[in-house]
Amino acid sequence: MTSVDEMPAPPSPRLPAFLHTRVGGLPRGFWALWTGSFVNRLGTMVEPFLAFYLTGVRGLSVGATGLVLALFGLGSIVSQLVGGVLADRIGRRATLTGGMLATAAAMLALGYTTTTPALIVLVFVLGLTIDAFRPASQALLADLVGPAERARAFGLLFWAINLGFAVAMVLGGTLSRAGFSWLFWIDAATCVVCGVLVWRAVPETRGRRAEREPGGLVDVLRDRVAVGSVLVVLCYGFVYMQSYSTLPLAMRQAGLPASAYGFAVALNGVGIVIVQPLIGAWLGRRDHSRVLAAGVAVVGAGFGLTAFAASAWAFAATVLVWTLGEILFASVSTAIIADLSPAHLRGRYSGLYGTAFSAASLLAPPIGGGLLGLASWSPWLVCAALCGTAAAGALALGPAVRRRRRALG
Repeated sequence: MTSVDEMPAPPSPRLPAFLHTRVGGLPRGFWALWTGSFVNRLGTMVEPFLAFYLTGVRGLSVGATGLVLALFGLGSIVSQLVGGVLADRIGRRATLTGGMLATAAAMLALGYTTTTPALIVLVFVLGLTIDAFRPASQALLADLVGPAERARAFGLLFWAINLGFAVAMVLGGTLSRAGFSWLFWIDAATCVVCGVLVWRAVPETRGRRAEREPGGLVDVLRDRVAVGSVLVVLCYGFVYMQSYSTLPLAMRQAGLPASAYGFAVALNGVGIVIVQPLIGAWLGRRDHSRVLAAGVAVVGAGFGLTAFAASAWAFAATVLVWTLGEILFASVSTAIIADLSPAHLRGRYSGLYGTAFSAASLLAPPIGGGLLGLASWSPWLVCAALCGTAAAGALALGPAVRRRRRALG
């Protein structure tokens, strides 16, 4: 039975039709989750600046920092899988709130540790906790919002996350000059606010019948359509992560200052904030597999064009191209995974989806950097080819995805 909190909000006669088609008709629980996610991303300051903290404040070498960050990435992979299992076993709300509170505790402990062994352990612990909320959040949204509106809802959440992160990057860079302890406290505080808000304002959506339903992570791994979709996501994630690892190296290799990279990446956030609300609802009504394939292909084209970029404006233009692809991809990718998953395994499916990005963040820097060392154009050619293959895979999976959506919807 659908609870009152899960019922779509009635259209407001005062809400213009243009806005209603984009933000109207979604349940109150979704907007509480949206608000919590936005607040959490406003405080995302430790993870982006962790390398600077380890080298500049704690005095680790570049090599040691790379190894510690690899441990953080491994912890993130485990975090996604464990978070997915917990979301199905103990509930979405409890997992999300617990993950947020654990992350806040790990943040503060890391910010005040004084020994290198403890530092290494706590970075790994932070990796274990920091993404535990993601599968629960995705499963919660999929439970609250019906299949017809999921893509739009996921798109709005994607928009909020990017807007919050853009603000966090500016504030984090400013506050880090005053002292990194500010970053740890603000990040921890926003985690607590998000967790408490979800606990108080979002209903638990995991039904009691789910406790008796058979199935586990092995069943998810046996789902060829889901695994194939996650492989598409892995290819996309590997290419997308080059924007944070290989792209700044390529721009420096071209003789451009760090400010040029900052400008190019800032365009990515600005493009998402402006464009996604305009086309998100329209994309949600299109065939999800075709939108996904188009998004991956456009991302591949954008990164492929990087091989020909030599000036700051040329690099910025390629960023705008793959930003459009990112919007297409993000508008439907999580909705596809939600549509593929039975309700009692939705957390595990979302966890598997998240591990694709965690694995991509581990693989992208060493492989991309190695390819850049061979030839300035080689990583971008590989990115284009990989996205082309992934786009073809998404189209091939389309009929099976549509059949599953009809069966479970």
